[in-house]
Amino acid sequence: MRERAWIYDHSEPKTRFTLGRKGTRPFVCFGVNPSTATPERLDPTVASVARFAEEHGYDGWLMLNLYPQRATNPDKMHKRFQAVLHRENVHWIRHYLHEFSQQSQVHVWCAWGALIKKRPYLLRCLSDIHDAIKDLNPHFYTRGARSKNGHPHHPLYLRKDAPLEDFDVSHYLHKALNR
Repeated sequence: MRERAWIYDHSEPKTRFTLGRKGTRPFVCFGVNPSTATPERLDPTVASVARFAEEHGYDGWLMLNLYPQRATNPDKMHKRFQAVLHRENVHWIRHYLHEFSQQSQVHVWCAWGALIKKRPYLLRCLSDIHDAIKDLNPHFYTRGARSKNGHPHHPLYLRKDAPLEDFDVSHYLHKALNR
């Protein structure tokens, strides 16, 4: 992959909204929350997203999260929802996915795992994000087996040859919000 400009929107040291490489056909991945990865030092999750994108012909990639608070341990995520952080996160997500959708259909790997249940507000975050981007018609995918409750698999615990499979986020949200 040719070296491309970094995408990196953050408020150090506590939040990261985006991390990736620009491209005309970027691959987007959604996790739960960011850890300490930066352009200078990718963590294993972000490195696996970048590697997958390159190996599958994407010329860029972008790591996004349902909630932007940096926490290497998800148990350390805010106990109380921070609406200001969430609004800014949705802003950056919408900004980049709109930009990407002007060039090609956006492919989004849903990879938050069962960690979405770590805090009650995370499903609401996903719902708000989905509402903010659904008019851009992204194509949603998962990789690997889903949990017994239908949560998409986290990138770190996948076989390298796990294929992308279509994922109906609307259906997932409907089921998850009505449990």
